[in-house]
Amino acid sequence: MSGTLQRHTESRRLKWALAISVLYFFAELIAGFMTNSLALLSDAGHMLSDVGAMTLSLFAFRFARRPATHESTYGFHRAEILAALFNGLALWLIVGVIFSAAYSRFFNPPEVESFGMMIVAIAGLFVNIAAAAILHGGHRHNLNLRGAFLHVVSDAVGSVGAIVAGFIMLTTGWYLADPMIGVFIGVLILVSSWSLVRDCLSVLMQAVPKGIRLEEVRRTIEAVEGVSKVHDLHIWAVTSDIFTLSAHAVVESGGDFHAVLNGIEDTLKERYNIEHTTIQLEIESREEKEFKGF
Repeated sequence: MSGTLQRHTESRRLKWALAISVLYFFAELIAGFMTNSLALLSDAGHMLSDVGAMTLSLFAFRFARRPATHESTYGFHRAEILAALFNGLALWLIVGVIFSAAYSRFFNPPEVESFGMMIVAIAGLFVNIAAAAILHGGHRHNLNLRGAFLHVVSDAVGSVGAIVAGFIMLTTGWYLADPMIGVFIGVLILVSSWSLVRDCLSVLMQAVPKGIRLEEVRRTIEAVEGVSKVHDLHIWAVTSDIFTLSAHAVVESGGDFHAVLNGIEDTLKERYNIEHTTIQLEIESREEKEFKGF
């Protein structure tokens, strides 16, 4: 699937998931106030973050399709990474709000309409499962879509937590379960979002993309016929699935330089899906030949 077609498919998935989430957010928010449930209100707040995350992701997909300019020669692909990073940090902000609300309820837990809370939470779980199913698949290779997907999955966990809290309070009358489940949901959100933030920072810091080993790529290039040595090798990601490489390749004098260059580029594209390459060829010196012969 081409990059343009893939982005179009991912945008369509986001639109459907966004529509579902917007409708349910209002229902859950109203129910949360009516039942006086922190777990349900925190879940509604998380649902609102889902809406914001998916809206931002859609905007990033559209913005990233803009053509390159003289000032932005790589185009605007990094907008997807910035959106994913923002979504990850937004999850941390939500966790802070949940922890703050839970702290006050630990000392004076209010009464909660447990049965109504459970009904709404069960409906929310099905909504989140539907949204996650729509987004599933594309999140594996695209950080922008992964940010939106993590919001939905974390919200599904929140719905499960609200169901558990509601059941405990309904059967035992122990209302301390509500803030305790809220804190547990917050911890799960922190754990799930950490890898997203870490991977976004890795792309922005131009680290070697996940799944690619620098020394393995070096050996692969040096195995191309006519290449003696590779140095100054750099690999980084412009966005989730667009990789760039630059290197100096020492080649034997008298060889077909065009054939060597084509061999390197074809090998990198086939083995590592690296299409954007800058290879500087250097002719092997006499001293290097004598050293190798020695």
